[in-house]
Amino acid sequence: MQIPFEPQLFGYNINIHLVLEYLAFFLAFRYYVILRRKSKDHISSNNRLSIILGAALGALIGSRVVGILENPVFEWSQQNIVQLLNAKTIMGGLFGGLLGVELAKKYIGETQSSGDLFVFPIILGIFIGRIGCFLSGINEFTYGKETAFFTGMDLGDGVLRHPTSLYELVFLVLLFFGLKRLQNSPSLINGDLFKWFMILYFGFRFCIEFLKPNVFYAFGLSTIQILCIICVFYYNKFIFQKLKHAR
Repeated sequence: MQIPFEPQLFGYNINIHLVLEYLAFFLAFRYYVILRRKSKDHISSNNRLSIILGAALGALIGSRVVGILENPVFEWSQQNIVQLLNAKTIMGGLFGGLLGVELAKKYIGETQSSGDLFVFPIILGIFIGRIGCFLSGINEFTYGKETAFFTGMDLGDGVLRHPTSLYELVFLVLLFFGLKRLQNSPSLINGDLFKWFMILYFGFRFCIEFLKPNVFYAFGLSTIQILCIICVFYYNKFIFQKLKHAR
C-alpha cells in the first residue's frame, strides 16, 4: 500500500482521513451510549445532555482556535482564509471540551464529576482518527521529522520520517488497557479516570511534538506543547495530591 493512501470510488478520489474522522465520531458516540447503558450514571439525562452540548461547543471552538495558533497565517488571501477555516486539532478540542463541560456544569448547577464515561470513547475516536492521519501521509501535518532510526518511513515525499501517528496508535492501545486496569482500583474516585487520561495523553503529546517539524514556536515550544503545560497546571492539585498519597 502506498502512502498517502488515496482510494478511488467511481473515478473519484476518496479523502480517507475525512472518512475515518466521521467514522471516529460515530463509533465513539455509539461506544459512549453502550457504556452509559451498562453503568450507573449519577447525572440525570437532561444534565448529561447539557454537558454533552457544552463539550461539543467547547471542542469546536478549542480545536479551531488552537489549530489556527499552531500554524498562524498573517497574510489575508482566499487560500489562507480557507486554511484558517479548516485548521483544527484534537488537543484544542479536548481542552476546549473540558472547559465547555465545566462551564455547562456551573450553569446547570451540576456538581458530580462527568468525565469518566467519556474516556474510552475518546480514546477510540482518537485511535480511528490517527489511522486516517497515518494513511494521509504528508497530506496531513501530523508526520514526523526526517530520521535515520529503524522506524523511519516514506510518508509520500521520498524522505524517511518518524511515523508519529503510528507511535501514537501504540501509545493509545497501552493507555486504553492501562486505564481499564486502573478503573478497577478501589482507590479511584469518580472523575479520577478522566484526569489521568488528560494528564497522560497531554504528557505524551508534549514529548512527541519534539519529533514533528513544527514551524511556529513561542518560548522554544510549539503551541501544542504550551497547551500541554497549561493542562498540567490545570490539574496541578490532583497531581500533587496523588504524589503526596504515593509517598
